Amino acid sequence: MTQQNTAKQTRKLVLAAFFLALGMVLPFLTGQIQQLGNKILPMHIPVLLCGFICGWQYGLAVGLIVPLLRSVMFGMPPMMPTAAAMAVELSVYGLTTGLLYARLPKKIPYLYVSLLTAMIAGRVAWGAVSIALYGMEGNAFTMQAFLAGAFLNAIPGIIIQIILIPMIMIALQRAGLLAGAESGRT
Repeated sequence: MTQQNTAKQTRKLVLAAFFLALGMVLPFLTGQIQQLGNKILPMHIPVLLCGFICGWQYGLAVGLIVPLLRSVMFGMPPMMPTAAAMAVELSVYGLTTGLLYARLPKKIPYLYVSLLTAMIAGRVAWGAVSIALYGMEGNAFTMQAFLAGAFLNAIPGIIIQIILIPMIMIALQRAGLLAGAESGRT
C-alpha cells in the first residue's frame, strides 16, 4: 500500500470515527426539543453523511454500530426490537449512499437520487426486520405501524435530511474537500 493510499484510508477511518461519535451525541442534543425529540432522526444524519463521504464500507459499519452501541451504553434506543431494527436500517443507509454516490456523477440531481434511494431502502429494510423481530416477540408489526414509524412520525427528520445533507455535500464539493469532486461545479 502506498503512502497516499495509507493517508486516504486513515482519513476515512478518522472521519468514520467522527461520524460514529456524532451519532452517539446528536440524540442528546435533539432530545431536548420537546415537541420533536427523536422525530428529527439524529442518528440518521451522521450515517448518511458517512456513506457519502467515507464510502459504503464505513457507512455500513457506522450504521450498524451506532444504534447498538447507544443501546448498550445508554439504554436508548432499547436493544430489542428498536436498536436491532435501526442497526439494519442505518447500515442500509450507509451502504446505499456510499455505493450510489461512488458510481453516479457528482451532480446535484444524482446526490438527491442517492439520498432518496438510501432513505427508501433503509426504511424498507427496517420494516422487514421489524416484522421478524416483533413476530419473535409474539407481536404483530402491521402496515399501519410501518407507515407511522417509517414515514408519518419521521416527517421532521426526513425534511431535515433532504435539506441538510445535500447542503453539506454541495459545500464540501465546492470547497474541494471530497475526493474526485469537481470543485465548484455540480
